Amino acid sequence: MTSPSTDPTRDEALLEVQSLQVAFPGATGAVRAVDGVSFTVAAGETVCLVGESGCGKSLTALSLLRLVPPPGRIEPGTQIRFNGRDLLLLEERALRRVRGRQMAMIFQEPSTALNPVLTVGEQIAEVVQVHTGCRRAEAWSRTVDMLTQVGIADAAARARQYPHELSGGMRQRVMIAMALVLSPQLVIADEPTTALDVTIQAQILELLRDLRARTGMALLLITHDLGVVAEMASRVIVMYAGRVVEEAPVAALFASPQMPYTEGLLAAMPRLDAVSGERLTTIPGAVPSPDALPGGCAFRDRCAHAWDRCAREEPVLYQVGPAHRVRCHLVQEPDRRRHALPVAEATRP
Repeated sequence: MTSPSTDPTRDEALLEVQSLQVAFPGATGAVRAVDGVSFTVAAGETVCLVGESGCGKSLTALSLLRLVPPPGRIEPGTQIRFNGRDLLLLEERALRRVRGRQMAMIFQEPSTALNPVLTVGEQIAEVVQVHTGCRRAEAWSRTVDMLTQVGIADAAARARQYPHELSGGMRQRVMIAMALVLSPQLVIADEPTTALDVTIQAQILELLRDLRARTGMALLLITHDLGVVAEMASRVIVMYAGRVVEEAPVAALFASPQMPYTEGLLAAMPRLDAVSGERLTTIPGAVPSPDALPGGCAFRDRCAHAWDRCAREEPVLYQVGPAHRVRCHLVQEPDRRRHALPVAEATRP
């Protein structure tokens, strides 16, 4: 029997997000790009936030640090609690003490996140000095040590170089060093390997895994790559059109996805046992714009299982297993499922 979901990890959460809504002004009123997103991250846990571009993943991440770009705003009724404090109630000065020191972010594109006219060492050392008030020499020493920890050889010399003098992989390591130099409890990594080649991607993911194990930090990893999820996550949150549509432990999600959108993402992954020349499975259509969402289920126009109820009624999140939630009418009417999409066996954790 299914029931509306509850979050079993709420009492022990390092980060607790409740009913996150992010809106932008539209022609006929506020348009919600993130609508009612709730989740938790426990201390030391790795959680992956997954979905196609335009699903609201990065905006959710920016909201956690109150960095939503104007004219967007976090709507009243949202709670973002970190270590028991609601970050939305903090004054800017108190919030600055949280950013970087307790919660840090690795941005998607280091080429735009790093200042081109300062050396990478100066940028990291500035973070240390601003937050700790230590002397320049000590900040520089901590900078070089952190660059060494993230695997940059001859760190003292590299610290004196400008971003354009480093490779893409090194720039991403610099971003990781900047995020971790103050030993935050939670690191948010927004597509940290998107612009890198496959070999460097693997190195960056291995680095994040190693640092998490050594420091005990929690990691919220934003990605569209389910291969990364299989390799990194303990729990997965799938987003679609600004809402959570499925959440589960990673093994449960790969073994038994319940939401057709999740099934589609898994089926679209390359398979090691695929026949030569076989075309990849695709999800038809595209993520709808937040100001043009269909009535009922936002995924219904792309779903092979949709029926009239999907157009009439928006599904709620239902608990379907231990820590497994899904937003789909098929939970209550499983006989409506017409077929199951193939899951990429080789990628199951």
